[in-house]
Amino acid sequence: MTSLSVETLAAGAVEPITSAGSGQLGIAVLAGIAVIVLLITKFKLHAFLALTIGSLALGAFAGAPLDKAITSFSTGLGNTVAGVGVLIALGAILGKLLADSGGADQIVDTILAKASGRAMPWAMVLIASIIGLPLFFEVGIVLLIPVVLLVAKRGNYSLMRIGIPALAGLSVMHGLIPPHPGPLVAIDAIGANLGLTLGLGVLVAIPTVIIAGPLFSKYAARWVDIPAPERMIPQRPSEDLERRPGFGATVATVLLPVVLMLAKALVDIVVNDPDNPVQRVTDVIGSPLIALLAAVLVGLFTLGRAAGFTKDRLSSTVEKSLAPIAGVLMIVGAGGGFKQTLIDVGVGQMILDFSKDWAIPTLLLAWLIAVAIRLATGSATVATISAAGLVAPLAADMSASHAALLVLAVGAGSLFFSHVNDAGFWLVKEYFGMDVGQTIKTWSVMETIISVVSLGFVLLLSLVL
Repeated sequence: MTSLSVETLAAGAVEPITSAGSGQLGIAVLAGIAVIVLLITKFKLHAFLALTIGSLALGAFAGAPLDKAITSFSTGLGNTVAGVGVLIALGAILGKLLADSGGADQIVDTILAKASGRAMPWAMVLIASIIGLPLFFEVGIVLLIPVVLLVAKRGNYSLMRIGIPALAGLSVMHGLIPPHPGPLVAIDAIGANLGLTLGLGVLVAIPTVIIAGPLFSKYAARWVDIPAPERMIPQRPSEDLERRPGFGATVATVLLPVVLMLAKALVDIVVNDPDNPVQRVTDVIGSPLIALLAAVLVGLFTLGRAAGFTKDRLSSTVEKSLAPIAGVLMIVGAGGGFKQTLIDVGVGQMILDFSKDWAIPTLLLAWLIAVAIRLATGSATVATISAAGLVAPLAADMSASHAALLVLAVGAGSLFFSHVNDAGFWLVKEYFGMDVGQTIKTWSVMETIISVVSLGFVLLLSLVL
């Protein structure tokens, strides 16, 4: 298991923009994070503004010249948006096509038609995991909740027995699997291989979602036994469509970017020759930009045209998919600016000086940092971005596999114990008609199980890779 070392940090060291000592830097980091937490939680300021102000506060507390702190923040914001902004946009387009064409409903109905009884919780995990690949967490919830409520009501199932597996599938995808924004930014900050991270993320996600989903739902159903609230059953998107895409074509479209990125990672490992024609081709088609672009272009036909969309309707769908992600892009960009400010003021060396005597494994340290920020801010994305920036210098001397595991450790920590400062907490509470105590017993505990179990599997993989 990789632990902290002087050589690890030295390999990725940069000239800091301040001459502050470790003590002052430690205070600066805590103050910067405290500013962000206070602005988000107390003053309800948008995370983009909070991260911007927190970055400047970090630089000021660290004694960095204001012009250099501004340059660090601007550079980090620009690099992050340039690196992942297009990917987030392409993912949003694919998700909107999946929802509006009825492709998501087609996946749901096909799988549910073949599942019943004890198999239903497992079917819900499968549905949520497939749909959750290209969709943001909140969008996935809005799509899946009607299905969860309908299945629970018509099949006379416990709401938690059906709902927890669906939520677990969505949450695991959101925290661990690119092309979701959090994992993408962490990969970019840490310099990990996307295909390898995706492959290892799937290995960690499968057992994690089984434990936190179908298995835990047995206990959640005993703790909170409530019926499905009929007032929360909305109309499904495909009810107004004359036809919708086929199951096979829909699944193939959703999985296309995953297959292309995994193929690139596999060829890179097996061939390991940059001049090999096969590797050169897979390097292109397996790059995140090309893989997602290919899925979007294919989806225009397999999803949009298959649902009878005209050219104008397709254009409108693409346009409508981009507006809602403006906030996400700005948060991610500001998080990248905060990350770059952390790096430029020399926080990597500060972390090493502070914890070198503890012999803390780097993966565990990354998880703990993400947990602390998640508990404070309530945002998995903010926790992922900030923690990745803090531990990024420690990845300089890591192998490709351990850098990928570092990303997953950060992602796991970002999911820990969702509570009242998390918008997802209230979304689940209202849709399922629970009170705060019931939401903590089910949703919050499920998130904690995902975080701890996924960390456990990350640590196990670090012992064998």
